[in-house]
Amino acid sequence: MAATIETAVEPHKVFDTILVLDFGSQYTHLITRRLRELNIYSELLPCTQIIAELSWHPKGVILSGGPYSVYEDGAPHVDPAVFELDVPILGICYGLQELAWQFGKNVLAGEKREYGHAKLQVHMHMDHDSAVNRLFKDVGDDLEVWMSHGDKLSQLPPSFHTIAVTDNAPFAGIAHESKSYYGIQFHPEVTHTPQGTQILRNFAVEICKASQKWTMSNFVEQEIKQIRTLVGPTGQVVGAVSGGVDSTVAAKLMQTAIGSRFHAILVDNGVLRLNEAETVKETLTAQLGVNLQVIDASDRFLAALKGVTEPEKKRKIIGNMFIDIFQEVAKSKAKEAEGSSSAGPIEWLLQGTLYPDVIESISFRGPSATIKTHHNVGGLPAAMHLKLIEPLRELFKDEVRILGEQLGIPHELVWRHPFPGPGLAIRILGEVTPAQVRIAREADAIFTEEIRTAGLYRAISQAFAALLPVRAVGVMGDKRVWEQVIALRAVETTDFMTADWFPFDGKFLKRVSSRIVNEVDGVCRVVYDITSKPPGTIEME
Repeated sequence: MAATIETAVEPHKVFDTILVLDFGSQYTHLITRRLRELNIYSELLPCTQIIAELSWHPKGVILSGGPYSVYEDGAPHVDPAVFELDVPILGICYGLQELAWQFGKNVLAGEKREYGHAKLQVHMHMDHDSAVNRLFKDVGDDLEVWMSHGDKLSQLPPSFHTIAVTDNAPFAGIAHESKSYYGIQFHPEVTHTPQGTQILRNFAVEICKASQKWTMSNFVEQEIKQIRTLVGPTGQVVGAVSGGVDSTVAAKLMQTAIGSRFHAILVDNGVLRLNEAETVKETLTAQLGVNLQVIDASDRFLAALKGVTEPEKKRKIIGNMFIDIFQEVAKSKAKEAEGSSSAGPIEWLLQGTLYPDVIESISFRGPSATIKTHHNVGGLPAAMHLKLIEPLRELFKDEVRILGEQLGIPHELVWRHPFPGPGLAIRILGEVTPAQVRIAREADAIFTEEIRTAGLYRAISQAFAALLPVRAVGVMGDKRVWEQVIALRAVETTDFMTADWFPFDGKFLKRVSSRIVNEVDGVCRVVYDITSKPPGTIEME
């Protein structure tokens, strides 16, 4: 039986939802984030979405930016049925051009590209219905905006009016005279457009009439009810726990919903952080009251990873083995419970999948073409008999932290740095061996300890030490050595979709480097990764 993913009742069937159709912009996810910050639920789907296949009706639609030219062969276009939904539509950048293309194909290559800051002049139309002017309500007449485009409209589509201009874009904002269709050439979702959030609010609240009821308090109340409905009065759930904030919050949510019928499992896959299994067991059982079982499967995982160097293959091996173990545990617990009041099969597997995991693992046409397979959304065996339940699947990381605090999880746990399901296996570039795990584990522990000592842990969103698949020459104790290289990575981010490297001072890095080289046998060099996301990802693999 193929794996089935369950999220109880999807939020778009409970909350008013703005649908964002993704044409490939690196900023697309920020549209969804800004709307949720306004307490409006928003969902991202690929621009190729067939509208007739939607099982729900959005309150409005936003067409995102993208790297294409609408007039080129093979350029992505929206399903024309979107215009039959009878809801407001906002086109942003490429989305504006797509809107114009659908209503007259008046788009051409610009003589001058426009990237970065621009001055926008708003044109109000006092002689037309106020609907034309609603997008720019209460934002002023002159705005600073962020542009990123080469193409532009050559003329207005029929029945549209100009509502904003820049020196280089005579149709930087357009509005239909009778339908609630709007297009803007700039990006309101980025912080470089100071009035951008107000513009998105005008569209979602004033024009689409979406209710602002998306809060974590509303979500947790709804989700607990739906989990109980989905699992039923006697159903049992086995849950994957790693000690990271995602799985911790998911475990606490499930335990709150169904109590002792939830069985949390921490699989020691041999690539956990230093003393991780012991720390997680103490935390979840003593502090949160979660029923946790630790299973040492390190030998099985390390044997399966022997000789494997390709990142995707590592992830899939680990993901499949996790599922095998969880299914074994489910059968074992069901057998143990035979004849008792808790007798019955365990049918469900809980995972702490988040929305960025989904976005990065599903191939959208454009953007967000598949970046990597997350162990909890890709590489699962088709024969898996457990049904997946993923209550956090629609949430961003910052929303999960808020949810964790709503559930009473201690502050230090809610703000713990994320740790990937595949563990150190994707922080050891190249083959994973016990010797390499030791090096990566010890270096990571030193880095984390120094970050905490410096009082920087909360200022950093995620930090770790990775082991590179190279060796370098060094001199240690008057002796020439040829040893391995550790790469330190630390980033600042809110939603983990984009991230900047953390600007440590030189003294801190010098201290960390000295400790790692002197205390971790087999390392003679330490480097610091200063790559932002994009173009890099947060993890090395």
